[in-house]
Amino acid sequence: MNDNQLLRYSRQIMLPQIDIEGQQKLLAANVLIIGAGGLGSPASIYLAAAGIGNIAIYDNDVVDLSNLQRQIAHHSLDIGTDKVISTRQTLNKLNPDTKIRAVKQRLEGQQLELEVMQADVVLDCSDNFSTRFAINNACVKQQTPLVSGAAIRFEGQVSVFTPGKNNSPCYNCLYISDGEELQNCATNGVIAPITGVVGSIQALEAMKLIMNIGETLTGRLLLLDGLTMEWNTMKLRKNPNCPTCSCL
Repeated sequence: MNDNQLLRYSRQIMLPQIDIEGQQKLLAANVLIIGAGGLGSPASIYLAAAGIGNIAIYDNDVVDLSNLQRQIAHHSLDIGTDKVISTRQTLNKLNPDTKIRAVKQRLEGQQLELEVMQADVVLDCSDNFSTRFAINNACVKQQTPLVSGAAIRFEGQVSVFTPGKNNSPCYNCLYISDGEELQNCATNGVIAPITGVVGSIQALEAMKLIMNIGETLTGRLLLLDGLTMEWNTMKLRKNPNCPTCSCL
């Protein structure tokens, strides 16, 4: 690290759990973020600020006026711009040392598996059922850690899945793949700070995985009710009959 980096990340480096070694792990890390909306915005901002060396962001949408209430990586002048490009511009202004690869496309098929294979951690910041299961399948196949988040109305949830480690369940152990399409913000609404809270937790869990510190949310589902400010944790167990991860 150079002098500027030592100063930029000094408040993290002084933490004994991180120190120089942990910060160097962050600087060398490759993080894949799928979705540049309500969750991807705060997650990417905090990861770039914290010094993640390489971030790949995939999203196939453009910035709309209705996004600006919660998708904090985008600004009024970005309306009509690709979300990944708007996000890259924001992150470059925040931390030019972080290398941002922004791709406007729906990440699926062989490209999804290739990106997951190259990543140290994957953040699922998507908002639809089929994408979540595709991401989970790829992470299980490549045994890449997955940080999954969701936010709707006043409610948020986060979990971590570490295929092949700590007897971790996978997303398919929690939700069945032939269920109904997940509800989304467009049809049910969402209060802005909930997405910020969930996305920030996703960033924190990703950093802990990269540095191998603390206890992650592997085997646990963290639930937040924003109306009552009650936090609850559900313990998750690996489903021995899970169609996705039972062979691990």
